[in-house]
Amino acid sequence: MISTSGVTLRYGKRALFEDVNIKFTPGNCYGLIGANGAGKSTFLKILSGEVEQTNGEVHITPGERLAVLKQNHYEYDQFKVLETVIMGHKKLYEVMKEKDAIYLKDPFTDEDGMRAGELEAEFAEMNGWEAESEAAGMLNGLGIPPELHDKQMSELSGNEKVRVLLAQALFGSPHILLLDEPTNHLDMQSIEWLENFLAGYEGTVIVVSHDRHFLNQVCTHIADIDFGKIQMYVGNYDFWYESSQLALTLMRDQNKKKEDKIKELQAFIQRFSANKSKAKQATSRKKLLDKISLDDIRPSSRKYPFINFKPEREAGKQLLLTEGLTKSIDGEKIIDNLTLTVNKGDKIALVGPNTLPKSVLFQLLTGELEADSGTYAWGVTTTQAYFPKDNSAYFDGVEMNLVDWLRQYSKDQDESFIRGFLGRMLFSGDEALKKASVLSGGEKVRCMLSKMMLSGSNVLLMDEPTNHLDLESITALNNGLIDFDGTLIFTSHDHQFVQTIANRIIEITPNGVIDRIMSYDEYLESKEVKELRERMYPAE
Repeated sequence: MISTSGVTLRYGKRALFEDVNIKFTPGNCYGLIGANGAGKSTFLKILSGEVEQTNGEVHITPGERLAVLKQNHYEYDQFKVLETVIMGHKKLYEVMKEKDAIYLKDPFTDEDGMRAGELEAEFAEMNGWEAESEAAGMLNGLGIPPELHDKQMSELSGNEKVRVLLAQALFGSPHILLLDEPTNHLDMQSIEWLENFLAGYEGTVIVVSHDRHFLNQVCTHIADIDFGKIQMYVGNYDFWYESSQLALTLMRDQNKKKEDKIKELQAFIQRFSANKSKAKQATSRKKLLDKISLDDIRPSSRKYPFINFKPEREAGKQLLLTEGLTKSIDGEKIIDNLTLTVNKGDKIALVGPNTLPKSVLFQLLTGELEADSGTYAWGVTTTQAYFPKDNSAYFDGVEMNLVDWLRQYSKDQDESFIRGFLGRMLFSGDEALKKASVLSGGEKVRCMLSKMMLSGSNVLLMDEPTNHLDLESITALNNGLIDFDGTLIFTSHDHQFVQTIANRIIEITPNGVIDRIMSYDEYLESKEVKELRERMYPAE
């Protein structure tokens, strides 16, 4: 168990946390949420001892091992991949190294023999003989194939290193797990593996994530950082979001009688409490939603952007036709003979483990790249707006303020009109006068979304638009795209985003295209699709 008593953290006169008293118990997974800058990552660092609080104490049950997802991707460059994972269990690793060093001694004394015997017993007690197979299994589940296990960490890509460090944190069944954005750089298959791992995990998990589906699948509680305090809620992210929004609506509605408000909120609690099967963990080892009272639910202070894509004109029936579209990069064929028809009203999710074909397809359709062969044709009534995965070209070295930056893309040059669109994306007052070159990743994405809203396009092309966004912005974008009555082609690793928006799924595989009109969950569950994927991906 891990808990805090009176934890306060101040930077000068500003208090990030004030007198936080909270307890995290075994067998539960806690989603730590809060607006950008609320201190989610900082609180995890306080719990791990990496950051020292101004006042108060952190208590960990004696003898319990705490593991943290490391953020320094270069820390283990001199070690092999498998060894790096095993280093997650510090005591086991130390015993293993000392034991191996003793056996290499020459001469090998009686004292060495006695010490080796002690270490062997300790090694066996910590399940050391299974360490390598356990570490290898974790790496495989997280998408690191066996041929990389004996390579140096320095030989891996940044994405691969992140996965190895996640395996390191999970290794050896620590009693307490602190995970800061564990799904970053994971594909959907690896995220599902992690969800299943955490569903069977018996320790205490505290996780920060912007992936709502992940939070819904693994969390038994939500710890919400708001107003400098941390409030604990029983249930997953959806329950917290829906109940807090309802509480906010009821609080604002002064015309309703108090009794009506209470009845509506109670009805919501009962409705959600009855649906315990929604979360994987709810039916196994957790006691969820058993003792929720009205006092447990409070409105949130979060601010959500307003995202509304409104086409200036309606598109005709002919949207997009590609015939035999082919593209190779550095001698490798990325897209091969792609023929497809996009229909009016399609909301197409491009899925699959390889991100390159999706990004290349967007670049072909927007003219950024030229196809080796084949053609594509947009309907004459279509207008397209494009959200690239890498938006740096729009901002790097740009010294304009945001009003002037957005004015470049607007027919209406009036400042109040421009500020209206920026205000929707939470750039109000002096925030709208920031230089475009100094924006954070999330702020750049919100500016790009403002640009797309201004365009009035009836076709949207979006390559990983949820990257860098906080939960509030992802939710607003999700809702905006559900309501969009044009045509959409997009990619995302956010399961809930894809499931709630897409009505058609396309997967570009090394041996052809799988194209189905269905939801993402139906696609994943389809026996026919599973058999097709097995045939279309080369055996590993």
